[in-house]
Amino acid sequence: MPLSRRQDLLRALPYARRYARALCGSQSSGDLLVAESLRELMAVDDPTLPPRLRLYQWISRHHAQHGAQDAKAGGMPPLARKLLLLTSLEELSVNDAARVLAIAQPQAAAMLEDAHARLRSCAQTSVLIIEDEPIIAMDIEELVRQCGHTIAGVASSEEEAVRLARETRPGLILADINLGDGGDGMKAVSAILQHQDIPIIFVTAYPERLLTGDTIEPAFVITKPFEPLTLAVSTYQAVSGGVPLN
Repeated sequence: MPLSRRQDLLRALPYARRYARALCGSQSSGDLLVAESLRELMAVDDPTLPPRLRLYQWISRHHAQHGAQDAKAGGMPPLARKLLLLTSLEELSVNDAARVLAIAQPQAAAMLEDAHARLRSCAQTSVLIIEDEPIIAMDIEELVRQCGHTIAGVASSEEEAVRLARETRPGLILADINLGDGGDGMKAVSAILQHQDIPIIFVTAYPERLLTGDTIEPAFVITKPFEPLTLAVSTYQAVSGGVPLN
């Protein structure tokens, strides 16, 4: 494989990790999926797709090969989940997502329409928001409500987040990383998870900093600013637990 394409693949790694982790529901399974895909991709040179799309394609294939193709966790087929994640979380066009999954564009469009309808009818949950900027917190509250969820509380510091999680027992936590003078969102979540098993979505303007694969990192990451659909898809995937590898 030419050096330039190898470099493009390496630049695509953080986004590939985000897709794979959200698809699998965990950092470890998602990163394993990326490692397997990258190892095989490096051994071949196929210029039919740009490197980033090619990496998404191999991740999707490996995921299906692990037996997830027949699973319907949360009531949605894995192929529809992949389309949702590729178009919302990874911001691909429907055409590019169809190319990644090797299906016709009209079929992809029809599947997405059905998947969006499933999202609107899925079970709702209560959400604890951890965000230190009041205006941003208000915007996130509105987006959460647009997705049909209720607000368990809004915390602006580590201490407040831990207290509210204990008091409200939310079904999901939506956490910023940097809480300014209020501390660290990841530390707050770590403290909460010592006592409660709650799905977490981290929100950050710099997702590549959380997707290095070098340390314990989040399974679900969305980028500021985000659209209601991105939140809806990520919430569905986090609450339903993804489709883990065998």
